[in-house]
Amino acid sequence: MLFAAIVCEIIGTSFMAIAARNGGYLGYIWMAGALALSYYLLSLALRGISVGVAYAVWEGLGLIGLTVVSVWLFGEKLVPQELIGLALALLGLTCVTLGEPHDEEAAA
Repeated sequence: MLFAAIVCEIIGTSFMAIAARNGGYLGYIWMAGALALSYYLLSLALRGISVGVAYAVWEGLGLIGLTVVSVWLFGEKLVPQELIGLALALLGLTCVTLGEPHDEEAAA
């Protein structure tokens, strides 16, 4: 569920950028629908993942995924500082995720 929520977040935010650049309300409608679905799927993921970890992973991987889309789809360029920041965000997400209790630990 969390992965699907991340994909919907990336799609919704991409439509936001398209609508802002090209005008028209259809992009905003797609944006609202995808982001609403993203939040719904995130809420379902919270049944098995703590809210702090789920939100951090949702936001962090969404940021990284949206950056990839913006480079690929919109032709945006990244400067070295942005690449370092993305790498640090990924490292932080790894640390947060590794801190999440696993089933064996939760049962103890």
